Amino acid sequence: MTRTNGEAPGAGPDRSWMHDLRRGRVPGPRLSQQRVVDGMGPGTRSVHAGTHEDPITGAVGTPVFQTSTFRFTEDTYQAFDQGHIRDVPIYGRYGSPNQWAVQEKVASLENAESALVFSSGMAAITTTLLALTNRGGHIISSRDVYGGTYNLLREDMHQLGREVTFTDPTDIDAVRAAVRDNTQVLFFEVLSNPLLKAAPLTELGRLARERNLLLIVDGTFLPPVCLRALDHGADLVVHSATKYLGGHSDLTAGVAAGSRKYVDRVWSQLLKFGGSLDALTCFLLERGMKTLALRMRQHHTNASSLAGFLAEHPAVRRVHHPSRPDYPYPWLRKLCREGFGGMVSFELRGGDEAALKLLDRLRIPVVATSLGGVESLVSLPFNTSHSFLTERQRAAIGIAPGLVRFSAGIEDTADLRSDLAQALDTL
Repeated sequence: MTRTNGEAPGAGPDRSWMHDLRRGRVPGPRLSQQRVVDGMGPGTRSVHAGTHEDPITGAVGTPVFQTSTFRFTEDTYQAFDQGHIRDVPIYGRYGSPNQWAVQEKVASLENAESALVFSSGMAAITTTLLALTNRGGHIISSRDVYGGTYNLLREDMHQLGREVTFTDPTDIDAVRAAVRDNTQVLFFEVLSNPLLKAAPLTELGRLARERNLLLIVDGTFLPPVCLRALDHGADLVVHSATKYLGGHSDLTAGVAAGSRKYVDRVWSQLLKFGGSLDALTCFLLERGMKTLALRMRQHHTNASSLAGFLAEHPAVRRVHHPSRPDYPYPWLRKLCREGFGGMVSFELRGGDEAALKLLDRLRIPVVATSLGGVESLVSLPFNTSHSFLTERQRAAIGIAPGLVRFSAGIEDTADLRSDLAQALDTL
C-alpha cells in the first residue's frame, strides 16, 4: 500500500486501494477440469469441491502432479502478457493443479472468492500480514494469539517497520481506543488458545469498515464447517491447516481465504517469501478435508460431552467451553450453528502438580502439542505453549495454575469420559 501523490509527509498509509477495484477478477484460480459445487452443503463441498477430474485417466481423486515446472503454451504467453500468471500452470512456486484443488475446496467451504495454501500456518500469517500492511503501518492484535504469532508481532514486526498494539479483542471499546491514524489491520483469533475466548466478529467487522481497516482473523480453532468468518465481517481468514483441515496429524500447512483482490496481493508476497506447499502435502490436505464435516461433528460431540462431565467432577475447579452456561461470550453460540470444534480446557483444584499427575494417568489421549487430529491430544499451557510467559503474565491473561488443554479427537465419547474419570478419581 503506497501513498497517493501529494500526501503530506507523516500521514498515515493510504488505504483507498481496498475499495478501488478497477480490474475485474474471477474466482479461483480454477482449471476447467476442477469440480465446482458452490451452493451445496458443507459435507458435499468437503468431498467434491476443487477435485481435479483428470480427462485422460478419469481418476476419481486428484492425481499428484509431482513436477516443479510446466510446458509453455499459448495460454502461458498470454498470461505473461496480460498479467494473470496466477491462473495458469507455469512453475510450482506460482501455483500447481494440486495447490488449486485444495485451494478451491477451502474457498468453497469459506464462501470465499479465492484461497491460497502455504507451507505452514505461520507462513500464512507472516505472508498475509506483511502483504497487507506496509512500513509505517500499525497492527492491533492480542496477547492471547498463538505463541508463534505473538513472537512474530512482538519481536519482528517493529524491525520490519510495523507497529503493534496488543489489546483485548473481546472488549470492542478497547480495540476502538487502540486505533490510530496509521492503523491498517485488526488481527485476532476467532477462538483463542487455550481459554477459548471468542472475538466479537460482527462488531470487529463493523469497526473495521467504519475506520477503513482490514479485519484478518485466525480461524484455526473453528474451521469453516463450524464458522465462516468471512460471512460475519472478516476480510481474510487464515488457518493452520496442520490442525482440523488436515485432521490426521500427518502434515504441516497453512491457508488464507478471502476476496480475490486481497488473496492475489498475498500471493505476490508468497512468491518472494517462498512458503509454497508441495504437491504431495497438497494431496494429503485435500484428502484430509474430504472428511472435515464428518470429523467436526464428532469433535464437537466429544468436547461438549467432556465439558459437561468435567464441570460436575469435584477435582475440577472450572471448565472453559462454549457449551457451558457460564461461558462469557454468548455471541459465539449464535454464529456457530454446527458446533464449536474439539477444544476444551479445564482447571484442576490441585494446580500444576495435579495437572502433571493427570497427564501421567490418562490412557487414551497422547501427551503432545498441536490439536485437531483424529486422536485426542492433551497438554499443559504452563510448560508448553505459554511457557515463555511469567506467572504474572499468565495470570494477566487468565491462565490459572492447573489448566489443562484437551483436544478431543473422534474416539468413542464413552471411552474418553471413562478414561478421564479414572484419571481424575486417582488425584
